[in-house]
Amino acid sequence: MATDAAPPPTTFGQDCFLNRELSWLEFNLRVLEEAENPENPLLERLKFLAIFSSNLDEFFMVRVAGVREQAFGESAPQDYAADGMRPLEQLERIAARTQELVARQYRCLRESIGPALAAEGFELLRYDGLSAAQREQVDQFFRERALPILTPMAVDPAHPSPRYHNRGLYLGVMLDHVAGGAAEALGPKRLFAVVQVPQVLPRIVKVDGFAPGRTSFVLLEDVVAARLPELFGGFSVKSWTAFRITRDSDLELLEQESDDMLRLIEERLKARQRGQAVRLEIASKADQSLARLIIEDEELHNGSAGRGGVAGSGYSEVYPIDGPLDLTALWELYKLPGNGRLKDGPFTPRTPRGLGRRGEDIFAAIARQDILLHHPYESFDPVVEFVTSAANDPRVLAIKQTLYRTSGDSPISRALITAAESGKHVTALVELKARFDEANNVSWARQLERAGVHVVFGFLDLKTHCKVSMVVRQEGNGLRRYVHLGTGNYNPTTALIYTDLGLFTADEAMAEDASALFNLLTGYSQGHDWQRLVVAPNDLHRRTIELIEEQTRRAEAGLPSRIFAKLNSLVDHRVIEALYTASRAGVPIDVVARGICCLRPGVKGLSETIRVRSVVDRFLEHSRIYVFGPDDDAQVFLASADWMPRNFFRRVEVMFPVLAPEPKERVLREIIPVYLADNVRARTLDPQGVFHLLRPAGGEPAVRCQVEFLDRRGAAETAAQ
Repeated sequence: MATDAAPPPTTFGQDCFLNRELSWLEFNLRVLEEAENPENPLLERLKFLAIFSSNLDEFFMVRVAGVREQAFGESAPQDYAADGMRPLEQLERIAARTQELVARQYRCLRESIGPALAAEGFELLRYDGLSAAQREQVDQFFRERALPILTPMAVDPAHPSPRYHNRGLYLGVMLDHVAGGAAEALGPKRLFAVVQVPQVLPRIVKVDGFAPGRTSFVLLEDVVAARLPELFGGFSVKSWTAFRITRDSDLELLEQESDDMLRLIEERLKARQRGQAVRLEIASKADQSLARLIIEDEELHNGSAGRGGVAGSGYSEVYPIDGPLDLTALWELYKLPGNGRLKDGPFTPRTPRGLGRRGEDIFAAIARQDILLHHPYESFDPVVEFVTSAANDPRVLAIKQTLYRTSGDSPISRALITAAESGKHVTALVELKARFDEANNVSWARQLERAGVHVVFGFLDLKTHCKVSMVVRQEGNGLRRYVHLGTGNYNPTTALIYTDLGLFTADEAMAEDASALFNLLTGYSQGHDWQRLVVAPNDLHRRTIELIEEQTRRAEAGLPSRIFAKLNSLVDHRVIEALYTASRAGVPIDVVARGICCLRPGVKGLSETIRVRSVVDRFLEHSRIYVFGPDDDAQVFLASADWMPRNFFRRVEVMFPVLAPEPKERVLREIIPVYLADNVRARTLDPQGVFHLLRPAGGEPAVRCQVEFLDRRGAAETAAQ
């Protein structure tokens, strides 16, 4: 398919850009700051600690793995990043900053959250500190649940080192034969062995019933470690340590030939567990000889002192941990029943404006007016209803749907199955390459195919990331198309924790474009004259720069101008250069970037009119909003795409306009100003790449945007009645 031309080399100096990878680490610091913030409920702070860890896992599996390949791969180019760093320098800076942040994370757990949990009755016990009654309970759990699963694995010439699973938790053990024991003749006196801590069991083992009002638990690895002599009979345990390997887990599919993409994805999912090691987390007090065996076996870099170390470099892929490894396990504690007062209060999403009239079905409501949906503050149920109603409506002839990330029990996928089984023409574009959701999507693809849905997988070298659903309905003597477009996924679960925007419309030009988009996805059909939608990789990059340049020309002509961009990440250097040029012309520019931002704001002579802020709060900010022009002349767009090269050139994305007066006014008057007014959870970016938490100035009211959106009930509820 036709694409925008690849961007030429940057014409701005290296000091005009922030490093992408380091910028991401600063985003994860903002997540950690929410864990440190005593204003958050205690278990929400615990949740942010777990999110920090899961974020870091993905960062190493994908981003660090990619930079590592650039630095050490046999045919890897030694290109500079836009900010001037070579790959090895980036790795060194990433490692140093990560060590700092992880130390801060564990200090927060040890000195702040841990004591607060203890004060609330949460008690982490050590196995050797259990009472007799507690030990009996834990031992019963071990005998009945753990022992049948555990596999002790010796490592010697006759027993090769196991391939440690990606992110699996292991115990490494140094053993000696018991003098005169029967096992002494079986091998060398000293033996290295490993035991995988079972991932199918809860990491947190509750110890019940001994202290009213207290929640006591012990960690699974502590239970297993206490029984190592039993697992390795005839040996004495000299030392043991917990460790965890993170592996390169990006699915590389480009330029691979396959007649069956479904089978190719399944094969690559198996290979993911066997990728190159990129990080070792190990207990900080580990026996160094034991640690060295793991490091050398995995060929990890360990600074100038370790095998594989880079000459003249202190770069290390070994991360000593002072505390329990893998704090994603804290989710188990967060999800324990009860403890509601230690969490954010529950909320009920509102019915979106324009829906909910008595006796009016969803198609009549959309035919009457375009409808904007603001999740999670407004319910995702109408999106599910849109597809389920279509599946059961005898006047609906066809449904076309993109699926990028779905829930485990997806009501939308089930509705598509129902529609196909009732004889409707149903097409589903299932993106098998949705990172870390591949297995779920493979499963749904097979179920949809069995039900008679026409399942396609898009393009081998492009991810289909756009969020579009279309219903074709017989009305009178003709057909009418109804369309939903969104900034987020068709996933009711994440719709409760991600902020996103969606649009229902029956606009004929939008519907024609949606039909052309599905024809492109299913049959490579091209040549359509797009009326409303802006599609990547066809022309989204070019059109984005054109829209920025239009505001530059307005400012140069002395006319009012404005640019607003709310997105997840701002990375593309051509777009950043266009924003710098617009700033030099005097265009006021506001950027709300949740994650990465490679632009330096507020630099004299370069970006003086650009303000960058980030909001990290209860809900994950995920919506993309782009506004070009002052209020009276504003062009308002929503999109599935961030301003990143991958979105512009390696994905099928859609940016769509908000044209109807009421939804457009909502975006301009009710949504954007609240983000720009936040002075409680918003942070502003300085030219050096550091974010600073805002606080209300003297006499200024406190504004927390997500709370404001949650509390805006009156007008919406009145309109829905």
